[in-house]
Amino acid sequence: MAEDKTIFAMIIDDELPSEKLYEDDQCIVIKDINPKASTHVLIIPKSTEIPRLADANESHQALLGHLLLVAGEMSRRLGVDDAFRLVINNGADAGQTVFHLHLHILASKAFDEGSLGKEFG
Repeated sequence: MAEDKTIFAMIIDDELPSEKLYEDDQCIVIKDINPKASTHVLIIPKSTEIPRLADANESHQALLGHLLLVAGEMSRRLGVDDAFRLVINNGADAGQTVFHLHLHILASKAFDEGSLGKEFG
């Protein structure tokens, strides 16, 4: 029996609506629906074969590097390249809720204890 599609796979396949801020042949970038900062976007690989970062292997090296390059480009496009956080939650105990590898770009006017310090520190 095939596993159920994640919400990200459904967005990638245009089965769920989403405003894509960026898309190429390897990934998409969307706004987080439950933002933790004034700027909070998700970089989601189109490949569904990596549920968690710990599941990646050497064959995923090019994709992982591409995701980091997209993060840098998106930080510039969003005007937050002077101060942002790049977060990858790995596993439920680390806060991962969708088991499809994705990166969070988070940026605020101020990274203080009330906004991001404790939650992502």
